[in-house]
Amino acid sequence: MSKSISRRENTISPVASFLLNGSFIAMSIAFVMPVLLVFIVSFTHNDSLLSNGYSFFPEKWSLIAYESLYKDSGTLIRAYGVSIGVTVVGTMISVIIMALFAYPISRQDYPFRNFFTFFLFFTMLFNGGLVSRYLVYTQGLGLLDSYIALIMPLLIIPFNVIIMRTFFQSTIHPALLESARMDGAGELLIFMRIVLPLSLPVMATMALFSTINYWNDWFNALLFIRTEDKYPVQYLMIRVLNDIQYLRDNVQLAAQNPELMRNLPNESLQMAMAVIGMGPILIVYPFFQKYFVKGLTVGAIKG
Repeated sequence: MSKSISRRENTISPVASFLLNGSFIAMSIAFVMPVLLVFIVSFTHNDSLLSNGYSFFPEKWSLIAYESLYKDSGTLIRAYGVSIGVTVVGTMISVIIMALFAYPISRQDYPFRNFFTFFLFFTMLFNGGLVSRYLVYTQGLGLLDSYIALIMPLLIIPFNVIIMRTFFQSTIHPALLESARMDGAGELLIFMRIVLPLSLPVMATMALFSTINYWNDWFNALLFIRTEDKYPVQYLMIRVLNDIQYLRDNVQLAAQNPELMRNLPNESLQMAMAVIGMGPILIVYPFFQKYFVKGLTVGAIKG
């Protein structure tokens, strides 16, 4: 009897259900439409963009943006390889290091817990600035024009470490660790065989965050990379767009080559690059989705 009463109390009316489902559908459409518009604009002819602006139903279609990218496909593929390599290696190392940092400060019996927690919070509030960062990486560590310079700056994100710490505190019960210790397991074995398997949701969530950070990063390449063969795809796209903008702003070149300037893609090329750049993230995200919500919210739920 009590179960049926509880079930009736938890149900919602058909009108409320319709409104909730309708609002979720509307929000989903609102999230998808910009991506669809970017995809359509990448196939829109430049003349149509100049005369009518962005449209879901362009008057004239064109593949000139993708043809422009295909002409230099070797450079694009090489940049893709750099981005994929940096993202995969950086994500793996980043998740491991952040877990190794977050787990000790989540333990109540760790004597230096408060010191390292304060150190973590301090780095969120203060930093040495861009100049000191550049000098440390280039002159102090000698990482100028090195792949390591693309990986090291994003290895530890303090906010992500805090999320992992909260997850460990709320999910890994101290009695479980104590029983493993009584059975003769050391700290490393406990971490590898007990803590990590139970922390798969937060590990997958942090891996997704790190993947997005590394894939979208272009600023570190601007600071530290000098060789074109080491450009990641995001920085390569910025360089190409800047070159096109320079050609368009060069009055003398435009006067000498009016046909070239008229057919030179600009907006459509930007959107084509956006489509190419976001492709891998759209492929990776479904594999992390089932862990994403749980990894973020489980630390806030008690009981």
